[in-house]
Amino acid sequence: MENSSSVSDILVLEELGHPESSTYAVFFTLLFVYIALLITNFGVLIIIIAEKSLHQPMYLLFCNLSVNDILGNTILLPHLLYDMASRNRLMFYNNCVAQVFFTHVYASASHSILVVMAIDRYVAICKPLRYNAIMTAKAVLVLSVSAWAFPAVFISVLVGLSVRLSRCRSTIPNFYCDNASLFKLSCENVSINNIYGLFYSVLLLGSSMGTIAVTYISIAVTCWTKKSAELNRKAIQTCASHLVLYLILLLMGYLIIIMHRFPEERFIRKLMAVLIHIVPGHFNPIIYGLQTKHLKLKIWKIFRPKTTET
Repeated sequence: MENSSSVSDILVLEELGHPESSTYAVFFTLLFVYIALLITNFGVLIIIIAEKSLHQPMYLLFCNLSVNDILGNTILLPHLLYDMASRNRLMFYNNCVAQVFFTHVYASASHSILVVMAIDRYVAICKPLRYNAIMTAKAVLVLSVSAWAFPAVFISVLVGLSVRLSRCRSTIPNFYCDNASLFKLSCENVSINNIYGLFYSVLLLGSSMGTIAVTYISIAVTCWTKKSAELNRKAIQTCASHLVLYLILLLMGYLIIIMHRFPEERFIRKLMAVLIHIVPGHFNPIIYGLQTKHLKLKIWKIFRPKTTET
């Protein structure tokens, strides 16, 4: 055990754990994935911002998801790539705290943004005549701010509980800083950290799954009772992509939980931690862009080869 008075503000991170022979392959794969993620998400953002016809609540709320994916992956991948290239695996304590905060806000906002998007779909399908009156510019702003503000407040408390602890170690038992690794730097009792972390996890998953379940059940009941082919088509077209994105998010989260039961598979567990960032970040713009009619048409218009007149 390290003496708390001699603990350095420079922390040592674990390696990703990949085989030495595959270092270059892993590095360039992650670099390519990160660049592709930036291109697709920035591309969708630029299209939505530039096209006035896409200045609708559904697309404006989706912008939050692209921004979140860009920020969440930028807080993780560049530093991971730098560590792989330099092999020093060092990080200042304050930078580690910042990475913990933004990484957890990213994970939480992924749920809250999809929740507010589900609310938008509920209003559009179940209350179509009042949609414009309900989903005003002010309502979209309030929903967007709420999707970021609530996670930020809860995560601030989560990180604050870890920062208050004295440190007796300087080694992060992970390849990046997360809250569990942060409070494990302390030799004090961390029961309150575990209790609050569990409480927040249950609150986040329970509220997101509950809200999305209620909205989709309401949508299904509305489609069933009205028996409108046009309404059913609209519901499938706009809700299918949203539901797929949420299921992907849940799947990646559950895979992380499952892998924690196999502590001997350290590299696979760490790889899953990377995938939970990059997989949703890649699929979100692709699935939403290809399955949402108006956005797909704008993307197709940009990349469609122009015919030359003869």
